[in-house]
Amino acid sequence: MELRQLRYFIAVAEELHFGKAALRLHMTQPPLSQTIQALEEELGAALFERNRRGVALTPAGMALLPEARRLLAQAQELPQLVQRAAAGEVGRLTLAFVSSADYSVLPPFLRAYRAAYPQVQITLQEATSDLQLDDLLHNRIDAGLLIPPLPDKAREQLDYLPVLNEPLVLALPSGLPALKKQGKLKLSALPQLPLIIFPRAISPALHDAILSVFHDAGITPDIGQEAIQMQTIVSLVSAGIGMALVPQSVSNLMRTGVEYRALADATPLVETGLAWRRDNASPVLHGFLELLRNELRKSALC
Repeated sequence: MELRQLRYFIAVAEELHFGKAALRLHMTQPPLSQTIQALEEELGAALFERNRRGVALTPAGMALLPEARRLLAQAQELPQLVQRAAAGEVGRLTLAFVSSADYSVLPPFLRAYRAAYPQVQITLQEATSDLQLDDLLHNRIDAGLLIPPLPDKAREQLDYLPVLNEPLVLALPSGLPALKKQGKLKLSALPQLPLIIFPRAISPALHDAILSVFHDAGITPDIGQEAIQMQTIVSLVSAGIGMALVPQSVSNLMRTGVEYRALADATPLVETGLAWRRDNASPVLHGFLELLRNELRKSALC
């Protein structure tokens, strides 16, 4: 079945006259009649009742008419759909993110992207950096907001864009005497609380950055618990199980029984960035990257 046949059928169905339909289609009547007859033979049913008084739709013709109109309308929309897909305006984006990004860069970037590309379907997956790297290398996600560094094997296949650098801050159980003092706190002024920390295998850069703060202060921390989600770490702090050093943006996660404080001790910056496959030619992904770069430039100018 061809779209041309459907267009001819619709013209005859609306005019209920082969001669008028032929004039409307800028053609002669014999090829129009032949086309309709061929369509009826292909469908195995008569679409029109023909008699001396004129032409009328059969039940089969009446059933076909709305579907034929729908198919032609969809066909007319195809060029625009293809053009929009090529421009990254429609499609799907699968984005993974570490939990700390949920309290910093992810919400504003998603708001900006949804405003610019409202018809792109976004699939979000919270995942640790190691899982994101595996998903990227196996082409299961389009991009990931993660904590670097990227292993040598990954750097051969992935591109990376730094997005955020932020200091570490203390997450402490409420009620500690040291919290009566206002302002920044020194680790040496705190009681020897167990440390709640990411496993090194999950995020070696963050794990090492946290321990370096203690080592620089001359303290060997007692690691009491390991947890892979920021929400879990903060919840354990709120339960009084220990203390934690977390990226500053995590202080946006409010929990009863937790108080966040800046450190007087020197603290390294923790970086969050976006990684994606270098060979991913998806227009949707490249639209997201362009918007992200624009948003980063805007924030740098503020």
